Formats: sequence, structure tokens, C-alpha cells
Amino acid sequence: MTTFFISLLFISLFMLALGLGVMLGREPIRGSCGGVNNPEGCEVCAGSCPKRKRLERQARVDSQRES
Repeated sequence: MTTFFISLLFISLFMLALGLGVMLGREPIRGSCGGVNNPEGCEVCAGSCPKRKRLERQARVDSQRES
């Protein structure tokens, strides 16, 4: 039973830390931006990840070439 309470304590502290990170406006965790299955980037990063910025720049360059 002691192991259960220790585990519950650690999980609760971890959840509290995650919640504080969200409330304090910490920048999102950087990942693969959707990975291979999402070549346009992810919706979670809201434009802050380098992959999304690179794809947006490339789209602007391509649209300028077509004009």
C-alpha cells in the first residue's frame, strides 16, 4: 500500500508541474511537428516550430515563382 501512495504522490507532483507550465505560458514542447504523416506541420505548435516556418517560407517562394 505504501508503494501505491508513493506512486500517487509522484504522479500528482508531475501533473502539478505540467499544469504550472501551462499556466505560466511556457513554450510548447518541440517534437516532430506531426512526423512523416503530416508534411504540412502540426496545429499544436501554432507556427512556432522551425519546420512550420520553413514550410511557410517555401510556400511563399513557390507562389512568387508562379506569379
